[in-house]
Amino acid sequence: MAGCRWGYLWVVALCCGAGMAQGAPPWLKSTAHAIPKETTTEGSGYFSILEGQDRRIYIGAAKYGFNAYLVGFDPKTQKMSIAVDCMREIGSTAQGFAAQAKIHTRNNLGESGRLYFGTKQGYPKEGEQRSDYPGGYPMVYDPATGKTRVYPIPVPQQGVISITPDESRHVAYLSTCDDARPVESTHFMILDLATGRYRDLLDCRHMYAFIVVDALGRAYHPVLGGEIARYDPRTDKLERLKQTIDGQPPTAESLLAHPESHPINWDISPDRRTLWSVAMSGNALYSYDLSASGGETLAGRSHGPLVAGAKATDCRAMCVGPDGTVWMGVAVTPAEGPQLLHVISHRAGETGCRDHGPIAVSNPQFTEFQDAAGKELPWHHGYFAPEAGILAPRYTIMGICAARDGTVYVTTLAPFTLHALQIKR
Repeated sequence: MAGCRWGYLWVVALCCGAGMAQGAPPWLKSTAHAIPKETTTEGSGYFSILEGQDRRIYIGAAKYGFNAYLVGFDPKTQKMSIAVDCMREIGSTAQGFAAQAKIHTRNNLGESGRLYFGTKQGYPKEGEQRSDYPGGYPMVYDPATGKTRVYPIPVPQQGVISITPDESRHVAYLSTCDDARPVESTHFMILDLATGRYRDLLDCRHMYAFIVVDALGRAYHPVLGGEIARYDPRTDKLERLKQTIDGQPPTAESLLAHPESHPINWDISPDRRTLWSVAMSGNALYSYDLSASGGETLAGRSHGPLVAGAKATDCRAMCVGPDGTVWMGVAVTPAEGPQLLHVISHRAGETGCRDHGPIAVSNPQFTEFQDAAGKELPWHHGYFAPEAGILAPRYTIMGICAARDGTVYVTTLAPFTLHALQIKR
């Protein structure tokens, strides 16, 4: 049935003359894998993707009103299975807005091989109150034993948007979120991994915060208006740093110092001395030197646009691979033609960013898109045919992960899909 549907779309694309803009890089072919549909209500997921020490890829899914699942993908068998059933782990059968709706955290790995993630609220429907949501739970999953430790809710009614471990000090740093608009409450906190007790450092009021820990053990969290909070466990001191880009304060166009905050991707280099940054709607890559021991300013530099000449970009997925390569999944709107989902990279020593092209699925029969009667299944509208013979994801790349074997994995929406990409270096 799916093959008939895509055959129809290819004919439409050919007749309409759709396609990539002239001079665009060639299609980047993916092997697509449908994430188990019972783990999501709307074909949805977020930043949550990571390779474990066991070489499995772990993805967080969103099942609004019901549950949040951590899904494991085994590259050897090409099979997926549920690793963590979050509502079962917390011992709750709550539904609606009171349920844990999604894993939105960027998964992080401890030196022990344990995976750190957290649960988050969904969206209230008519008749539901935000106070119905009890709060999100930090969780630590051990693939070696299959066991999950659940920690208490850090802030009532707030979800968990970020958690980053420092197992050498037996702590994890986390950020909460209340989903208020235009300015959120986002508490920068320390979790004692042994006792489960919390220490609240600061309400940073910055949406979708990612926390990184540098080579000296210092933890960083963005602050509303462009400052960066840095906590040093050696001195038990919290600082609020200013930032510069190429020696100057961030411009309004950079979105790094937005007065109401703006989603900013952060990830750290393998040696933990460089912080890489991309604002979601900003067409630019930045880096910060974390090796400086002191000072009141974090010095950053620009590495140019993600995609030169793009009319608009949307980057919700960024990671730094094991070899230090920065990988970005970017929805690119060109001056002419449709929005396409590109994979972009940057390596130290390179000038600017490298566009590896827009994603096209090499196995269009990877899932069913229609029911037995030929009707499109709900939440299966996330693919289209921009030109004859091409099946491409339509919306945004939500997460990205560079595995140790060189495979780059990304996730897209509706249905929630994991794409495996073999990219020539």
